Amino acid sequence: MNQTDFAIFLNGSYGVGKTSTLGHVGDLLAEASMPFSLMDVDWFHRSWPPGEHDPNNTITEAANMALVWQNYRRSGPRQLVVSGVLATSQDLERYEAALDMRVRPVRLIADESVMQSRLHSRYTPEQEPALSWHLDRYRDLSLKMEQTNLDEATIDTSTAEPRDAAAHVLRHFFGQDINDRS
Repeated sequence: MNQTDFAIFLNGSYGVGKTSTLGHVGDLLAEASMPFSLMDVDWFHRSWPPGEHDPNNTITEAANMALVWQNYRRSGPRQLVVSGVLATSQDLERYEAALDMRVRPVRLIADESVMQSRLHSRYTPEQEPALSWHLDRYRDLSLKMEQTNLDEATIDTSTAEPRDAAAHVLRHFFGQDINDRS
């Protein structure tokens, strides 16, 4: 593992704005002509039914991410930015092993009412079981993340537009607005 390389990991519970922020991080990196690749973890484990050896699809997820990252790296050096959930040190270790690099998480947080509103807007009436599943779990996941404290920074997205949250993330890692670099 090359210690100078790292992946930015947008961590957070359901409804904090990880996916929206991820898209804007990509936009800002592109505007600054900085090579990048984006990964939303959700799309690397969304498969059913899971294998008997992998009931949560975490092994499959890590293998998928490793292969995609290898493909991205063939295009040349780039900043990897991932959005997902890191709730345990084992989660962090799994991503670092899959990506063969240091993972530096920042946790996005939001007020409970904002998270609930975002979750409600995400699902159609036909997806009520998925909405209920997330509403039943987002508080516990937030608390677990707070207790585990794997993140090097916390960014409140309650009132921030996704582009502003993305700029805040990039300022954390690069020390200034990336479009102001000289």
